[in-house]
Amino acid sequence: MVDHTNDQSTGVQSQEGLLHDVDPSLTEANEVAKALDVDTNTGLSSAEAQRRLEKFGPNQLASAPPVPKWKKFLAQFQDPLVYLLLAATVISLIAWFIERSHGTAGEVLPFDAIVIILILIVNAVLGYIQEARAEQAVEALAQMTAPQTSVLRDGKIVHINTADVVPGDIVVLGEGDTVSADGRLFAAASLRIAEASLTGESVPVGKKPDTLDSAKALGDRTNMIFNGTSVTQGTGRAIVTGTGMNTQVGKIADMLSQTDDEDTPLQKEMTHVSKILGIAVCIIAAVVLVALFITQGFHKMPDDLIDSLLLAVSLAVAAVPEGLATILTVVLALGVQRMAKHNAIVKKLSSVETLGSASVICSDKTGTLTRNEMTVERIVTPSGEVQLTGTGYEPKGKMLGMGGDAIEESAPVNAEALRTIAVGAFANDGDLRQNDAGQWEIVGDPTEVSLVVASRKIKADRALGKLDRVAEVPFTSERKRMAVIGKDSSDNGNLSVYAKGAPDVLLGYCTRIAVGDAVRPMTEGDRQEILATVERLSGEAYRTLGEAYRPLGTTSLADIPGIKTNAAGQVTDISEQSDVIERDLIWAGMVGIIDPPRTEVRDSVAEAHRAGIRTVMITGDHPLTAARIASDLGIIEKGGKALTGDQLDAMPDEAAFDKATSEVSVYARVAPEHKLKIVESLQRQGNIAAMTGDGVNDAPAVKSADIGVAMGITGTEVTKESAKMILADDNFSTIVAAVREGV
Repeated sequence: MVDHTNDQSTGVQSQEGLLHDVDPSLTEANEVAKALDVDTNTGLSSAEAQRRLEKFGPNQLASAPPVPKWKKFLAQFQDPLVYLLLAATVISLIAWFIERSHGTAGEVLPFDAIVIILILIVNAVLGYIQEARAEQAVEALAQMTAPQTSVLRDGKIVHINTADVVPGDIVVLGEGDTVSADGRLFAAASLRIAEASLTGESVPVGKKPDTLDSAKALGDRTNMIFNGTSVTQGTGRAIVTGTGMNTQVGKIADMLSQTDDEDTPLQKEMTHVSKILGIAVCIIAAVVLVALFITQGFHKMPDDLIDSLLLAVSLAVAAVPEGLATILTVVLALGVQRMAKHNAIVKKLSSVETLGSASVICSDKTGTLTRNEMTVERIVTPSGEVQLTGTGYEPKGKMLGMGGDAIEESAPVNAEALRTIAVGAFANDGDLRQNDAGQWEIVGDPTEVSLVVASRKIKADRALGKLDRVAEVPFTSERKRMAVIGKDSSDNGNLSVYAKGAPDVLLGYCTRIAVGDAVRPMTEGDRQEILATVERLSGEAYRTLGEAYRPLGTTSLADIPGIKTNAAGQVTDISEQSDVIERDLIWAGMVGIIDPPRTEVRDSVAEAHRAGIRTVMITGDHPLTAARIASDLGIIEKGGKALTGDQLDAMPDEAAFDKATSEVSVYARVAPEHKLKIVESLQRQGNIAAMTGDGVNDAPAVKSADIGVAMGITGTEVTKESAKMILADDNFSTIVAAVREGV
């Protein structure tokens, strides 16, 4: 282990240089383990883990200490108009004290000073109560349980608090787990991880331990795992290379600490008004004082100086609009209450007016403009193409022709579509469940579950009959396909293989094609037509999956021609004999899957456009997908293009960058720093920018925007903390409704 310098601010040592400044994604896993002084077979000892915990600190993001309630209350007085009123009160009290010392004033405090003080206290109480309510609402959205992580310690797998994970720990990953730290994979089986919260990519990423040959963007580091992401499929083990602030999430949190909060337009306007009022009050006082001296004569000085000063001050105080601050607070509080009815939680009162002034709404794609629910929309079979209605995970929908017409039950395409979906749903590790609240929840990879949902929509399982799962050849990023062997439990127990995967890969294992109820040899023309369809659907931003099958003609795995068995005649590992299982397949068809736009968002985008508000999509997803969704929602014209992060990096100067952001409304494959630069560029052009986000990758831009908006359901705690408003329903349309209230 290398020596480290103490971090004086935290009392723990920095992890910088822990890997001798090498990139773990470009380094062999055994070399990473050696650098971190850990045996991947046994993990750290409990004593060593405790020593590292004391040395490097807990696996947590640095957070500012909570602000005391009294400071939050005093913060309500931090307003230029309040400063002016306080100055008027102080002057009034000084004048009263002087008069009282001369015997010309009573013992009771001046009425105007009492009124101003009461107004300021009422204003502060109203503001404090509203912000306290918002904080309570945010706390209600926060996670209530401490997450757990499985690690290898002392040669055994144990479950520990995520905060206790240290550099060098061996984390054990399984389906449904949340990744607790950054790490280098050294073992993986069919591992897929959803990284949308970090990269914006809506499709889970296949992971494997192979060393990369060159430096890659975050979303393409397939041998690395990252804090805050989640496992959707498979298993894996990784060496922890960074915890807490030394993770990718920590780097983003550090960017947040360097991003200053922007004053809202209302705050800027009130600062300006207060300056004008202050100057006006001083001028009034000076003019009155000079006029009195001129009319009464300077020979009476200094006898009447006190009276003249008091008169000038009284007129100046009278010019200050004492009720303006309270009126503003009440009006904004009413706006907050109305916004709450639209599922918008406002954390700062002044943010209400900012929404009404917004000229640009920058939005993430996944989960805000779209449902973040992968959905089968197209089914392409040898006899034609059909569309599947319904969106999201609710199993309601039906098959229609591409023109929206009903499909005859006797039509060949109907039977083929049912068979295609049934094969895809059976060759599947996903599941769909309904919780106690009646909401549909998924288990496993969202793309896989989309086939399960499609099957339930059209009751596709009837196409195959009742099947029992016997064996599986799992999906891997190298194979790009999976196969499941099913036993027909309603007949004589015959076995069949059902496969799904990338169409171009699966086609290589198909020799026949199912047309209607018949099966015929596959021709080269069939292959070319299928590949052309794949290219067309990909151009429309669909993710395609092919489906194929083959009756094995036997009731026992050991009887499959070419299969290998042990001495007892048993099949020990079917996955090692995939070529025997997956040969001579029958092509059934393919599906087109997409994360569909929210149905109500298109109208909201149009409403914003009519109000002169521009909608900008900023996502880490693929440019084709981003442009397709933006086109569907009316953000850009059909056929419009998206600008990528690499293209933004290639901009020669700030002027070119600003020109691009003034013209382009869709950005894809962007990193957190790109999102921040886009927002800052729009602000330089005089725009009032609102920025929505849910993942930690959105947090810097959310904080920098004139009004940052976080998602209440899918939003990370980092993003919610950075935002000035939270959407309880994660819906873009809620923003537009809130803007309407803020006008």
